[in-house]
Amino acid sequence: MNSFLNTSKFDTDNKICAVIPFFNEEKTIKDTVNEVLRFVDFVIAVNDGSSDSSYDKIKNIDKVIILKNDFNLGKGKALLKGFTESLKLNSKYTITIDADLQHSPKCIPDFIDKIINYDIVIGNRLHDLKNMPLQRRLSNLLTSFLLSKKTRRNIIDSQCGYRIFKTPVLKNILPESPGFEAESEMIVKAARNNYKIGFTDIPVIYGNDDSKMKALQAIKGFLKIMFM
Repeated sequence: MNSFLNTSKFDTDNKICAVIPFFNEEKTIKDTVNEVLRFVDFVIAVNDGSSDSSYDKIKNIDKVIILKNDFNLGKGKALLKGFTESLKLNSKYTITIDADLQHSPKCIPDFIDKIINYDIVIGNRLHDLKNMPLQRRLSNLLTSFLLSKKTRRNIIDSQCGYRIFKTPVLKNILPESPGFEAESEMIVKAARNNYKIGFTDIPVIYGNDDSKMKALQAIKGFLKIMFM
């Protein structure tokens, strides 16, 4: 069973959808979903093989569709599942936001305001480098520089997963990569399709920085994108 929301109860055309992939986020998933629902019409939460109580935390929240991967397949696969559902439901805009509260849902109105003039708007954290851990800072600066060269666009923050899309655009840039590199892949595909890419400043929020991104795996994935 994939969906826990009867979407026939409301018209999804012209609605704003948020896709939230999650893997073992029982501490933050409920707060994230409730905060996001203050600014969007419905949430597609993609359970990427969680083994904790994350699902139980959100299973009874209204206006939430919960999709499930039986195993942990990676962020790219979770995003693909969420995007496919958003396309099927004909939402107007699709927002992606992480489940660990390192993205502030209060920024969603800024994304909505800006998407009017773009096809994709990506959060920019590199305006506030002093609050970003050194390893993340170097990684973001390097990958953003390389993707800017590859796409011939000014890609300010390539690794930020806080984004908004005009939903019809998604069908041409759906990710094939399984992991975090999927977000870079989508930028490359967007540039190839001549979509307008914008950026909006967001707060830099890091907790204990217990990232699920594995460095070696992420580097291999990114290199694959660079040579695609």
